[in-house]
Amino acid sequence: MQWQSAHPAQTQHRQPHSTLRPPFPSTQPPILIPLSHFHLIPLTFAPGTSKHQDMSDNEEEATVSFESVDELQQHGINALDIAKLKAAGIVTIVGVAQTPRKNLLKIKGLSEAKVEKLKETCAKMLPPPFLTGTEIADKRQNVVYITTGSKSVDAMLGGGIATQSITEIFGEYRTGKTQLCHTLCVATQLPEDQGGGAGKVAYIDTEGTFRPDRVRAVADRFGVDSGMALDNVLCARAWSSEQQCDLLVDLAIRFVEDRSYKLLIVDSIMNLFRQDYSGRGELSERQQKLNQFLARLQKLSEEFNLAIVLTNQVQADPGAAAMFAAASMAKPVGGHVLAHASATRIALRKGRGTERIAKLQDSPDMPEGEATYNLGSGGWEDPN
Repeated sequence: MQWQSAHPAQTQHRQPHSTLRPPFPSTQPPILIPLSHFHLIPLTFAPGTSKHQDMSDNEEEATVSFESVDELQQHGINALDIAKLKAAGIVTIVGVAQTPRKNLLKIKGLSEAKVEKLKETCAKMLPPPFLTGTEIADKRQNVVYITTGSKSVDAMLGGGIATQSITEIFGEYRTGKTQLCHTLCVATQLPEDQGGGAGKVAYIDTEGTFRPDRVRAVADRFGVDSGMALDNVLCARAWSSEQQCDLLVDLAIRFVEDRSYKLLIVDSIMNLFRQDYSGRGELSERQQKLNQFLARLQKLSEEFNLAIVLTNQVQADPGAAAMFAAASMAKPVGGHVLAHASATRIALRKGRGTERIAKLQDSPDMPEGEATYNLGSGGWEDPN
């Protein structure tokens, strides 16, 4: 698997480096996946921005989420065991605490005694698990809302696509799912006071529909240098559901090394799972693998304050239409597993001409509603 900068012309000439201060000492033992495997690119913000005020005034509050498993060595955990955790995609203290013991035991070389010591050590390093409502409200102040490009859709969502959360976008073809992804690739790089996240984007493309030219067009609309916009989008093409899952291991390592990522897109979430697991006989296994993938996404979103955007396909549901005259004949694939994992679900449908309609079907903090948007040369935008 190979991550690539979305800017092909500059991929061969840059050396791997990061512009942000690493969250742990440079004397750390090497990770099993060498950094030379990656193409790291410096983040250059749109005009009028800074380096996110060096991670903003909330950096100290968020430090615990980014604390590398390398810190465990100072608490008596041996370097070889730490390397094994990294190879399994567990790269932070929080990540160890969130991983069930039975899953840690599946890592070759970790005995029950070692797993118990890991759990006890991480528990001592982390803050108490229970927080007051006020403390949770304070943590929620770190949530960033990224504009969709349409003010009406943003208003429906309470400000835009939220970090620390999974947002699922589903609809039939030509409703603008991938166009939203391209819009968000640029919008995420805008400063926060312009509706952006002042950060980079990671993009897992399962359908081969990522187009640099579309990113350039959206960048022109927002007044962002197109080369800079492409440099700050990291894209990987996945060809199987297994590879799709493995890419999250690479990303977990990258997110620890470079804190500037604010958005992870998977376009689309179910394409490869449907391809690799066909028929009712494999449905149970498919849903189990999907559930594991979604659980890891949720952990990444909360650990690194990321917005996770999943596009999803739909399938015919003639039974619903037969029961209710006004019911839609299409429903999202993925079943209850995907429905429960998605904090926000948005259904898209076609309107007149280039007009499209977004319906907010599920949200933890906003009521159901609808908003219209257009598909323009610069991505999602408000109707004229």
